[in-house]
Amino acid sequence: MIVLPELETPRTRIRLMAGPDTQALLRYRSENREHLAPWEPLRDATYYTPEHCARTIADGREAARLDRGYPLAVFDTGETEILATITFANVMRGPFQACLLGYGAAARTQGQGLMYEALQAALGWAFGELDLHRVMANHLPINERSARLLARLGFEREGYAKNYLRIAGTWQDHVLTAKTRAGD
Repeated sequence: MIVLPELETPRTRIRLMAGPDTQALLRYRSENREHLAPWEPLRDATYYTPEHCARTIADGREAARLDRGYPLAVFDTGETEILATITFANVMRGPFQACLLGYGAAARTQGQGLMYEALQAALGWAFGELDLHRVMANHLPINERSARLLARLGFEREGYAKNYLRIAGTWQDHVLTAKTRAGD
């Protein structure tokens, strides 16, 4: 059985969200709506409601229970505010032992190394407790900040996918990267 993460870094606490985190998630989404819009699928108004946030949390807990995905929130050390999100999605077992990594950070945390700090801890958990061999992360070619972050974390470019995901209402190309567990 997988032990859900309760990770700590010098500036964060990282864990799966629970029901009481609904308002914190709603605040994070609302405050970062414009900041995250260029990097995410189009969101309708219901995405920014307490009901949708509660459903997201419940669905995330169910995905973790089924070992299908782990949507984590990166909180401040007092766990009052969500600073970023990290998702290990589409967990595949068997001979693959892999997943897709998604992440986003609040606008006010940009350029402070917070995402690097949180991803280091989360990837340690993914390669350790989750026993994954491979974590894949893809980014828009224009997202140089993400490209640098992934390279710094040890992700290697593996390809280029045309019209890969519909982001901000348009099918967009993505750079494909991955990191494998050391020693495997």
